Amino acid sequence: MAAPQKKLTAALLCVFLGLIGAHRFYVGKIGTGILQLFTLGGFGVWTTVDLIYILTDEFTNKKGEKLVK
Repeated sequence: MAAPQKKLTAALLCVFLGLIGAHRFYVGKIGTGILQLFTLGGFGVWTTVDLIYILTDEFTNKKGEKLVK
């Protein structure tokens, strides 16, 4: 059983490496992480939306579980 992903870690990855999808790789969403990598985070828009979701506790991991604080 893997340790739950942390909200702070995901937020920092999103801010600093969001254009390459690092936060998505962190939570196990490999497919969309690759898409973000090739589109530079959906030209920044997708990364910004993800950051808002992370900060408002709406972002989930691959299994649909919310990130822990």
